[in-house]
Amino acid sequence: MSASTDRRRFLQLASGFGLAAGTGALAPAVAAPSAIAPTAHDALVVIDVQKCFVPGGSLAVTDGDAVVPVINALAKKFDNVVLTQDWHTADHMSFASSHAGRKPFETIDVYYGKQVLWPDHCVQGTEGAEFAPGLDIPHAIVVVRKGMRPKVDSYSAFYDADGRTATGLGAYLKARGIRRLYFAGLATDFCVAWSAIDARRDGFQAAVVDDACRGIDLNGSLAKAWADMTKKGVKKVVSSDFA
Repeated sequence: MSASTDRRRFLQLASGFGLAAGTGALAPAVAAPSAIAPTAHDALVVIDVQKCFVPGGSLAVTDGDAVVPVINALAKKFDNVVLTQDWHTADHMSFASSHAGRKPFETIDVYYGKQVLWPDHCVQGTEGAEFAPGLDIPHAIVVVRKGMRPKVDSYSAFYDADGRTATGLGAYLKARGIRRLYFAGLATDFCVAWSAIDARRDGFQAAVVDDACRGIDLNGSLAKAWADMTKKGVKKVVSSDFA
C-alpha cells in the first residue's frame, strides 16, 4: 500500500469513527469523508515548542520556528490540546557538560540503553525552557513537564526513557474520554516520535502532522523514526487534511 493510500485510509477512519450509541465502542465509518474533523474524543499534543529548540536556542532545530503558525492554526480546530515542555535540572545526565571529556551528540551507555548527549537545554526556570515566541494556545487543557529526574532522560510525553516511569498523561487523557491523538512539534525524530509510539503502546490511535513538525536528523534518525512509527501503527497526516 502506498503512503498516500495509507493516509487516505486513516482520514476515513479519523473522520468517520465515532462512539456507537450507548456502547462506548467505535462505530464504523458510513462514508469516505474528505477531511479530518476533530471531535471531543481527539486531542492535539504539541511537543516541546520551546525557545531552546527554535533558531537562536542552544539546541535549535532547523526551521523549528516555522511550526508555530501551523500549530496555532491547527490548535483552533481542537477542543483538547496538550502542551509539553522539556524541564531539565541544570546537572541533567543527558547534557554533555555533565560528562568530563564528552561532546554534544556523542552517545553513552546507560542502564536503559543508548543515551545521546545534548547541549545544555530547557533548564528549569530559564528563558530557554519557555514556550517559543508566538505560540498561542490559551485553551490548552494541560501542560506536561518531562525530563525532570536528573538521572534519566525523557523524550516521550508518556514515559521516561527507562520505559517504566509514566508521566500520567495517558491516564489523564483516557479519563477524559480521548481516544485519538495527533502530534506536532519538535523534534520529529526524538520527542515527537517517542511520544507517538508510546501513545500506541497505551492504546490510542495516533498520527503525526508532518508539516507541523521539524526533525534533527542526527545520523539518519529521521528516517529511522518514521520507520519505527510506521511499524507501530502511527500514521502520517498534514495540516491541510483537517477540516
